Amino acid sequence: MFSLRLIEHKRILIIVDFLLIELTTLLAFWVMAFRAGWVFNTPYLVNNAAWFVFLPALWFTSAWLNGLYDSTTITDLVQSARCLVRTIVLVIVVYLAIYFFFAIPGEMPRGVIGYQGALSFIAITLWRAIYLWLARRRSFARPIIIVGAGWAGQTIAQTIRQHAAAHYHIVGFVDDDPAKQNQSLVIADMQVPVLGTARDLLRLIKEHQVPEIILAVTRDLSSTLFQAILDCKEQGVQITLMPVLFEQLTGMVPIEHIGDNWNVALPLDSAEASGFYPLMKRALDVIGALIGLAVFLPLLPFIALAIKLDSPGPVFLWQTRVGKGGKPFRLLKLRTMVVNAEPNGQPVRAQKNDPRITRVGRWLRKTRLDEMPQLFNVLKGEMSAVGPRPERPEHLEELERAIPFHRLRNAVKPGMAGWAAANYEYVDSIEDARIRLQYDLYYIKHQSLWLDLQVLWRMLGQIFALKGR
Repeated sequence: MFSLRLIEHKRILIIVDFLLIELTTLLAFWVMAFRAGWVFNTPYLVNNAAWFVFLPALWFTSAWLNGLYDSTTITDLVQSARCLVRTIVLVIVVYLAIYFFFAIPGEMPRGVIGYQGALSFIAITLWRAIYLWLARRRSFARPIIIVGAGWAGQTIAQTIRQHAAAHYHIVGFVDDDPAKQNQSLVIADMQVPVLGTARDLLRLIKEHQVPEIILAVTRDLSSTLFQAILDCKEQGVQITLMPVLFEQLTGMVPIEHIGDNWNVALPLDSAEASGFYPLMKRALDVIGALIGLAVFLPLLPFIALAIKLDSPGPVFLWQTRVGKGGKPFRLLKLRTMVVNAEPNGQPVRAQKNDPRITRVGRWLRKTRLDEMPQLFNVLKGEMSAVGPRPERPEHLEELERAIPFHRLRNAVKPGMAGWAAANYEYVDSIEDARIRLQYDLYYIKHQSLWLDLQVLWRMLGQIFALKGR
């Protein structure tokens, strides 16, 4: 009765959050009226009615940018509280910026944003705590059966336990392998049984009242399994592909578990193919690059002096990188390593705590100032503000041999900031590159101006937190 889909959980959160934002806005105006000695009545509220539209709109934009409704966030109270704090801080900053730089004196109420921010944090935190308490009860978890107990099935089970344990109850696996029958697999902190074969699927669905099955089979479906899935669909059961759910929960494309479903990885309907998105993206790239250079260039003489005093060598460094369509270009950046950091001219990946990085270089990397000269590459059209990080040709050849679908990163312009960089740490191995690609493919499949803004905001947060690499 209460086994809601993940998207329905998010909708409930959004609806209740909206009601709480409206309520706390109302309470904020009451507090302001009480402190100022004003009459809190209908004419007073009518005069301030626009704020009941503007503040929720500003709040939800900030919440979306800060990932408050991400699948991993909504199941973790601590992470939700952190996102909520960032959301409210951004709302207050934007409000104060409008108040001091754009508003006519006396046109905007001063205290309401502070009252509303404090009240909304208390109300929404309490609501999220109640929501998680309810969601973790078995009667509210959505029972599912995973079809396929192999690597893909175990991976999606692990992912569910890690990212959505409060929303899903894994009843068990179904698999035709005789060796797996009557066995239990250890998934995270629980034993998940193999309940039977494809012939038992419909019976198990009815027996356990399962509204959804996860299809984690990477090969062609057998006729028996195909018929069993059709029977389940006929009964109104939702059929979800493992790669689709994996994307929803992690923001990654599971390249190793796609199998015959290659279309899941390939962005068949990419935004790059439209007419509006590339035009707007290019316009924002140019405007953003000009603004960025206007801020960066006055600082450049001081940065250059620090680089020269810290270690001998040039201030700038040119590197060949691979751009859209596999076309090489020369990338410009500030030097952060000692001279001759690559013996015999052979490319060497940077490592965490790399001893070749200079003292000034380490600071430049943490603030990402070393990448600011790439704004010239953006102006030339070789890069974009947002996109997969450009790879060196020598590394690219190795990665394309080792990782399937890796060449798809070249389907879009490389970027100064990327979905992978916003969600993952330093790439210094083949395995790291594999994980990075899964994030990059997600971005390529779902790219939009909204996703670009979300990436830029998260990267800005990393810069202020000195989490640059």
